This record gives sequence, structure tokens and C-alpha cells, in this order.
Amino acid sequence: MEDKKDEPKASGNLEPAIAPPPPRKKKRTVQIYAAIAVLVLAVLVIFYYIRFIAPYEDTDDAFIDGYVTLISPRVSGPVTQLLITDNQWVKEGDLLVQIDPNDYEAALAQAKADVAAAHSQQASAKAQVSVSESKVTQAQAAVVSAQAESDRAAADLKRYQTVQSSAVSQTAFDQAQAASKSAAADLDAANSQVKSAEADVALSQAAVESANAAVKQAEAKLRQAELNLSYTKITAPFDGRITARTVQLGNYISPGQALFALVPRDVWVTANFKETQLTRMQPGNSVEVHIDAYPGQNFKAKVDSLQAGTGARFSLLPPENAVGNYVKVVQRVPVKIVFDEALPTNLDIAPGMSVEPKVKVK
Repeated sequence: MEDKKDEPKASGNLEPAIAPPPPRKKKRTVQIYAAIAVLVLAVLVIFYYIRFIAPYEDTDDAFIDGYVTLISPRVSGPVTQLLITDNQWVKEGDLLVQIDPNDYEAALAQAKADVAAAHSQQASAKAQVSVSESKVTQAQAAVVSAQAESDRAAADLKRYQTVQSSAVSQTAFDQAQAASKSAAADLDAANSQVKSAEADVALSQAAVESANAAVKQAEAKLRQAELNLSYTKITAPFDGRITARTVQLGNYISPGQALFALVPRDVWVTANFKETQLTRMQPGNSVEVHIDAYPGQNFKAKVDSLQAGTGARFSLLPPENAVGNYVKVVQRVPVKIVFDEALPTNLDIAPGMSVEPKVKVK
């Protein structure tokens, strides 16, 4: 038999292999701390919602908007000078396109000649009025002379009629009677001459009116010719950027043809909010605008106005809801938002760019 090795005896002061459970008081303290942490987290969440979410309405259906003006010529002709390039910034009054002015310069010269001829006819008509009026004066003088002669002849005839027939021969009486009739006829003729001369005056005055109208017509054509010549120079109506240019040097252009678009720097935001977001939204609400192209910057703005109708109502084909398969869809209303201050000139902020506005409604 093998000898058994002496086994060590268990010592009475050694610790047990399994630790005893923690005291009940320590476990309760941990639970209290956990409850406090949960409560603090809930308070922070509620505070964040009340402070940063509940007072705001936002949307990602929003874009930079602005007036885009299509520039068209007012007269036709070939382009002889093209002084712009794509996306160039121009100032109000800058010459952009020059149309060949030769035809319009010739039309202007013809209009000036027509005005000169009309003024000449006007002067001639006024002179004719003076001549006609002098004829009236002469005719009136002739009437006075004829009236005097008629009165004398009538007086002679009356004297012959009052004396004894034996004192005046029949021949003398007949001559006096004939002279009276002749003088009366001359008086009638003189009166007719006065009426004829007065008619000539009226006719001359009508000719003056016609000449005046001809002058005004010629001057109007002259003004139109001057305008047409000025229209051969297409200038910038305001400061802006050249966009969507289609005109080329040498093109023959016509009135109404779109040559390019001019986009001003003045832009705003058109945000399409859901109708359920408009309960407390009104003009004057402050807005924080985030532009996707410049993620590191936010811009201060305010609500300018709300469109009087949903976007669908003003679409090309408005929805017809009077049908049996109607499904209610939350509508969107365009809201105009304007910036509080001028946008930085070093940033290219143009119509159509995506933005995310955040409106403080309370």
C-alpha cells in the first residue's frame, strides 16, 4: 500500500469561496440613483421638445425664389455687337446687345423730312388764312361803297317821284330808276362777295387745322422713329446676372424673341408648408433658413405672407374632388419668407436652390 500524503487541514480563519450578497441598503441606493437619472433624462427631453421643437414649424419642401426677367428685343434686325457672356453680372444701363441701326437711322431721317414738310404746309395754310381775311375786309369795304351808292340812287329816285311829272322828263326818271336798281344789285353782289370771302376764311382755317394734324402726325412718326433707333441698343433694366443666353453674334432677332434671362440679386424663400402647420403661422414670424449649398451657415428671415390658396389650386390642372374615389390628402400652402438683411455677395444664392426654413410660431 502506498503511503497517503498528509493533506493540509482547513484553517478556521480562511474566507468562504462565495461572497455574501450586498447589503439591502446599497441596492436601494443604486435604484434611487437610476430613477433620478431617468427622471432627469425625461425632463431634459421634455425641455428640449418644448424649447426647440414645439415652438417651430419646418419643412424641406422649400426653395430660393426670385423674379427671372426674360429680355426680348422691341425691333428686328441682325445682332452687330454682343457684349455679354454666360452668367455675367451686369449693372443697370449697361449695353448688352446692339442691333444693326442703319435701317432705323434712314427711317429717322425720312421722319425728320416729313416733319419739315408738314411745318411748311402749316405755315402756308396760316398764310392763306391771312389772305382770305384780307379779302373779307376788301369785300366788306365794297359793301359799304355799294350801300352808299344804293342809298344815293334810291334818294334820287325818291326825289324824282315827288316832283311834278312836268318838271322831270321821262328819260331822267327812267335813268334814276335804273340807277337805283343797279346800285341795289351791286349791293347784293358786294354782300355775296363778303359771304364768299368769309367762306374762304373758314376753308383756310380748316386747312390750318388739317396742317396742324399733319404736323402732329409727322412728329409722332418722328418720335416713333427715334424710339425704334433707341431700341436697337438693348440695355440692362436693372442689376442682375445673365442666365440662359441663346443669342449669338450675327443672329437675326425679332420682337418678342427671348434672348436671355436676367436674374436680380433680390431673392426670397418660397416654402410649401402643410396646411396643418399653419395654425399659428402668421406674417412677422421669425425664421431661420438653412441653405443646402452652404451647410455651415444659417440666415435670419421672417414670414412675409401666406398664399391665398393651396399650391394645387393654382396648378395647371386643379384637382377635381367631386368624384366617388376621393382620398383626402394634406395640402400644402406656399409661404413667402424674406431675408432680414442683404445676403453676402460672395455667396451664389440663386432661384431654385433647396433650403430648409424653420419658423418660430410661438
